[in-house]
Amino acid sequence: MTDLTTLLEVGGPVAALGGGAAYARAKRPGIYWSTVGLPISTVRLLSSYGSVMEACGLTVAPSRLRVLAVKATTRREVRSVPPRRGIVRPTSTGLRVRLRLAPGQEPADVAASAERLRHAWGVHAVYVTTVKPGVVELRLVGFDVLRKVRMPRKLHPDLLRVPVALREDATPFVRDYRTVPHQLTLGATLSGKSMYLRHLVTGLARQPVALVGIDCKRGVELAPFAPRLSALATDPEQAAELLPVLIKEMEDRYDLIKDRQGIAPSTPDEKITSDIWGLPEHERPVPVVLFVDEVAELFLVATKKDEERRDEMVTQLIRLAQLGRAAGIYLEVCGQRFGAELGKGATMLRAQLTGRVCHRVNDEASAKMALGDIAPEAVSAACAIAPERPGLAVAGDTSGGWSRIRTPYLSLDDAAETCREWAHLVPDLPALKPFRPDVPVPPTAETPGPLVWPRPVTD
Repeated sequence: MTDLTTLLEVGGPVAALGGGAAYARAKRPGIYWSTVGLPISTVRLLSSYGSVMEACGLTVAPSRLRVLAVKATTRREVRSVPPRRGIVRPTSTGLRVRLRLAPGQEPADVAASAERLRHAWGVHAVYVTTVKPGVVELRLVGFDVLRKVRMPRKLHPDLLRVPVALREDATPFVRDYRTVPHQLTLGATLSGKSMYLRHLVTGLARQPVALVGIDCKRGVELAPFAPRLSALATDPEQAAELLPVLIKEMEDRYDLIKDRQGIAPSTPDEKITSDIWGLPEHERPVPVVLFVDEVAELFLVATKKDEERRDEMVTQLIRLAQLGRAAGIYLEVCGQRFGAELGKGATMLRAQLTGRVCHRVNDEASAKMALGDIAPEAVSAACAIAPERPGLAVAGDTSGGWSRIRTPYLSLDDAAETCREWAHLVPDLPALKPFRPDVPVPPTAETPGPLVWPRPVTD
């Protein structure tokens, strides 16, 4: 009886801890990492750093001075020298440590061994970034952060900078219109493209920015955000009327910039500008972000009569993509399919869209159209996105870099409520007033009746 009692007293808590750890690892990976994974991985890294670096071929021969010092003070074998390790800094999702490379090493050597380091230290992934010449940072991610996305709490959104997703290395993916003015976003039905668009709209709704939408699906995607939109076109006919107005607005802004440049020779050079951001704040026009959903609908024509209108709209979009950045007009082009077969101007328009985000697509050609010209190796990553993970995408830009991202869930009701809350920030642009969408007035609650109904008094 005593042995059974002892077994229950010792084995019960051990079984409970083991079961709790297994549950946390499956359902709450963040908690499991903070309590179990972080200490274990830290001990593994500190205890096996030298041997792991040597096994990965990341060591160099010691200097002659080091060899003489070791032989003079000890009798142990002189071993090769690994990169100098900095302080291990824990995070809520992993570890970070900086390495000072030895002479003759380069960051590509460490990046090539990332998979070996992952297995040696028992983490989910290892990412290598260059901090400065001779110094790299290892970012160890303890679990799959894209399985259930939780955006970092400390985000610093700025004008035209919107954190919309989480990268696979646990850093936020920020859509920065000042750096990447125009972007192409592709995704099949139920791939998460609409969720990505919701985060963009709600992030920009809180900023002093004019939002303009072209939604040729009769407005089903952008109409819920009508209280915050300055203009909305819901079919190709309305789009054909809206785009020339944006072109005229762009030309007026260029005239304003040129007038500002035509100043006295004695004016300092720092006051001469080539875009709206160099203008004084009281003269600077409000930035405009144009969302184009289902861009293929602008290219498709049913009759010969519509072909001329299509060519005009495509030409205007290309002009906005080429010249709009300096005027503070930015494009966010979305669609399920985008290819050269859409017609004249499709490839030229794509070439002006610096940013690329590709969700799950139905064919490899769409992934190649989005990413093939900037990062061919990212095409296979985009084609491997499973339908069970909506919101997962591959993001890249014309610099050749790419990464996997995933947007957190945001309901349509919450996004629409955010737009209603910030509707007072809609800027005054007279040219866009004819295209301002009608905002339905929410039904008012009926006045409740009395709690006690009177009864007639009878004699």
